Amino acid sequence: MLKIGSHVSMKGTEMYEGSVNEALSFNETAFMVYTGAPQNTIRKKLEDLKIDEAVSLMNESNLSFDNVVVHAPYIINLANPDSEKRDFAVEFLTKEVERTSAMHVSQIVLHPGSAVGGDRRQAIVWIAEGVNRVINNTKELKVRIALETMAGKGNEVGKTFDELKEIINLIENKERVSVCFDTCHVHDAGYDVKNNFEEVIKEFDDKVGINKISVVHVNDSKNPIGAAKDRHENIGFGYIGFEALIKIIYHEKFTSIPKILETPYVDGFPPYKYEIEMIREKKFNENLKELIVKG
Repeated sequence: MLKIGSHVSMKGTEMYEGSVNEALSFNETAFMVYTGAPQNTIRKKLEDLKIDEAVSLMNESNLSFDNVVVHAPYIINLANPDSEKRDFAVEFLTKEVERTSAMHVSQIVLHPGSAVGGDRRQAIVWIAEGVNRVINNTKELKVRIALETMAGKGNEVGKTFDELKEIINLIENKERVSVCFDTCHVHDAGYDVKNNFEEVIKEFDDKVGINKISVVHVNDSKNPIGAAKDRHENIGFGYIGFEALIKIIYHEKFTSIPKILETPYVDGFPPYKYEIEMIREKKFNENLKELIVKG
């Protein structure tokens, strides 16, 4: 069974139960949620998330929590030069890991951080220190922190496999850290996943270890290779292309892990049901965007 899904919402009164229903409406076998708005740290109480209802619905629908992913908010920066802000990032990420566990999910995706001021080596050290503190704060939990491959815009850390390797090398409990491989980000960072994916993944395996990849974000890119822009495009309509993305999605090394779409809405309509159908059929539909709008 192909483990494929998308980012779905968790909001209103339905919360987590609504997330499951949205994933089911898109015929998904995996999905990703934020525990609240990704741009802030405002969060509802656990008892308001409708976790029990979500668990019941997951069981009824034969969906596995192994294929559910939580994403940490973008504003967490473990590499902030301000020690008080780093402390806050650690405190909030600790709470996010606890919330992830309460939601029966075993991994949370994290943007490693930004080297404010440009000292990337110091940023790597601070990120690793922060991850170590969060793991120590949640010793009894089994949630992995999946460091995301980044596109390289601004001072983002994690745009190269070497930087991810350096962070992971400094993590004390390596069983609690993994990697989220984002196709758009890796492409935008300068890795040729379109023409030489096997070489790219071999380099990743040599430096980090392919076994560390626990989730794949499947996104096409609006920009050419190396642009460092991080602008997602719908599947097959960008610079990576449909055939290259299909090879990645169906790669034998990724069979057992969830693949998550974060592609843009089309004129306000979610594309995921249609993109997933196209991916399952392995046949590109050049009229997909018109189909999405027509519904």
